[in-house]
Amino acid sequence: MTLSDKLAPEAGRLRLGDELSVNRLGFGTMQLPGPGSFGPPDDHAGALAVLRRAVELGVNYLDTSDFYGPHVANDLIREALHPYPDDLVIGTKIGVVRDNWGDFVPAGAPDQLRRQVHENLRRLGRDRLELVYLRVGGDGLLRPGDVRFSESFAMMVRLREEGLIGDVGLSGVTLKQLDQARTTIPIAAVQNRFHLLDRDCLDVLRRCTEESIAFVPYFPLGAGLLGARTGRSQLPFGPDFSAAQRRTVDGVADGHDATRPQVAIAWLLAYSPAILVIPGTSSVRHLEENMAAARLRLTPADRAALDALA
Repeated sequence: MTLSDKLAPEAGRLRLGDELSVNRLGFGTMQLPGPGSFGPPDDHAGALAVLRRAVELGVNYLDTSDFYGPHVANDLIREALHPYPDDLVIGTKIGVVRDNWGDFVPAGAPDQLRRQVHENLRRLGRDRLELVYLRVGGDGLLRPGDVRFSESFAMMVRLREEGLIGDVGLSGVTLKQLDQARTTIPIAAVQNRFHLLDRDCLDVLRRCTEESIAFVPYFPLGAGLLGARTGRSQLPFGPDFSAAQRRTVDGVADGHDATRPQVAIAWLLAYSPAILVIPGTSSVRHLEENMAAARLRLTPADRAALDALA
């Protein structure tokens, strides 16, 4: 690949809300800070290079949050890319903060959400955030918070009315919460956990597909599980990667001279036209490999075998 290659557009495009349109292969910034998305990166210059290379490859959607680091991912984005390309959309998440040990702590009270929006604005150098997800935790990744969903979402509506945020998204939501929110304002995107081996929120994806809501699966590579040729999941949720599943994924990958992550990305892109994939990495080489998945076309037999994995 040369610097002129624009791989991300080959994945196609989708709409985010009423006004935004992005390529279906974006980039997630969670791996740019230190281990566990906590603290500064080991290679500051390398993290900047990844962001710049992503844009060179045609990425025009970045997924981030000020609790990545905390603050580190957003500071890196601004340092690497500001002033931003005209077509670059930055989606961020609020509703979570980090404690002194790096744990993710629910922080969805209205006054907390307002502070988090202003911190994202300041760190990113924006006057308005184009897309903001309310991180809820209905998918089990976060322990329950003390604030009711209706109270947190009401603040999202208020921030939108004030012009601080544009489109509203939801992350870690149940189908009931998504439907409840949609009675108040349009929802531009949903970000829930979903990948080859974990389809617990298939009902939410189906609703998003029906209603033309962008669905942005987090951990699209199984939090690294689908990037390794051996090993078991270290996550406290989701299935183990069995020997039979490994053989299936690796058989498809070998048939296309592809990597396991490329197969996982291509499968997501093929699964629903509503899906926007945001694989993250701290390596330029891995970034380029992931972006090349936009050119991978799975056969009907490939898709049938992969669909049967979970």
